[in-house]
Amino acid sequence: MFIALVVAAVASLGTPLITSVATSFHVSLGSAQWTLTVALLSGAVATPVLGRLGAGPHRRATILATLAVVVAGSALTVLPLPFAWLLAGRAAQGVGLGLTALMMGVARDHLPEERGAAVIALISVVSIIGAGVGYPLAALLAELGGVRAAYGLGLAVTAAALLTAWRSMPEAPEGRSAHVDVAGAVVLAAALLLVLFLAGERNLWSRHLAVAAGLAVVAVVLLCVWAVIELRSTTPLVDVRAVRHPAVAGANLAMFVGGIGMYLLLTLITRYAQTPHGAGYGFGLTTFVAGLVLVPFSVLGFVAGKLTPRVRTRITDPLLLAGSAVVVGGGFALFAAARSDLAELFAAMGVLGFGVGGFSAAMPGVILAVTPTSETSSAMSFNYVVRSVGYSLGSAIGGLILAAGTGPGHLFPDDSAYTTAALVGIGAMAITTLASLALARRRSSETTS
Repeated sequence: MFIALVVAAVASLGTPLITSVATSFHVSLGSAQWTLTVALLSGAVATPVLGRLGAGPHRRATILATLAVVVAGSALTVLPLPFAWLLAGRAAQGVGLGLTALMMGVARDHLPEERGAAVIALISVVSIIGAGVGYPLAALLAELGGVRAAYGLGLAVTAAALLTAWRSMPEAPEGRSAHVDVAGAVVLAAALLLVLFLAGERNLWSRHLAVAAGLAVVAVVLLCVWAVIELRSTTPLVDVRAVRHPAVAGANLAMFVGGIGMYLLLTLITRYAQTPHGAGYGFGLTTFVAGLVLVPFSVLGFVAGKLTPRVRTRITDPLLLAGSAVVVGGGFALFAAARSDLAELFAAMGVLGFGVGGFSAAMPGVILAVTPTSETSSAMSFNYVVRSVGYSLGSAIGGLILAAGTGPGHLFPDDSAYTTAALVGIGAMAITTLASLALARRRSSETTS
């Protein structure tokens, strides 16, 4: 759980530091944005590869080597080197995101079934609320000691995670074997690069729509080619046949659409809180104070994660997904209807955190119920790739809607643009709820038969 929290918090360090990086390194905000995007990209690419390696006999070595890469990347972000080295360090830090699925595999292999299920649920939760932990701390350190001090936090905690893993991480059970499908990994990396690039480059859609649409088509083609490669491979990177199982496919669909909605609301609230009063709305909060708005998100997300294993004894995981999606939709509705007071933003963020915590805690149960123990890391790694893409698209969609609501000559969007984005989010969570209910209905019919 500590390792999952650390890698999530360190990967999120790019978010509150974008402005500071642009100022310190004398680069544009668009270039500074890549300190976040490159971490998400490397994480999305590394996750399925690490998931496959983690399913084999060398899981402990894979975990230690990956954490060593993260520590080395963290050192690059602290050293007084040019901007390109900072990006390289952030890419190395992002590789650590692939460890979350491996931690779930360790828990499932080495803990009793009930204990393992509860720990896996919490690992899923802390991998999300880690952003809420890292954001305010990084922002405070950036204000007090500059951007290098903030990245120094990442170096300290990743070194602690490496030491913890070296001392306590067990070997994988005997009899495991795993081979990495190199061709599949390369094609998937290219497809994800295009997807996350298109998600991050919002200006491309507004200024060069034809180019953006063409790249989107190429990304879809590459994903189709990757699926064919995986189906024909004897040692696939991801077992696509297992992914096609209705329960797994439905869960990944819910994760994708739900991820879009969840990150959309997170983006809307944090951006709204930092908008200066001169725009006619907003609170003009500093980066650090805006980061504190994430505290309710983290606290209630963790509470939901702790409660979920107890609720699962009475309610099935798909119904928990549906209920959590409704809660997130309620957060959107609250933000759309009431955001004139800072307390209302805290309330909306708390509702979002509770919904995301419950959703994240219930998701592994849906997938692992039909997944062999040896494939835990691989199955969950694919789900995390889906989540990463959904989050990236949620951020991009929020940016596009707000950009469309910004009048000529204006720096900030109209207040109504936030309402429009919230309504889009409600639609996304409605789709997520329906997908989850379909999963629940299918499980109920299978249990009855």
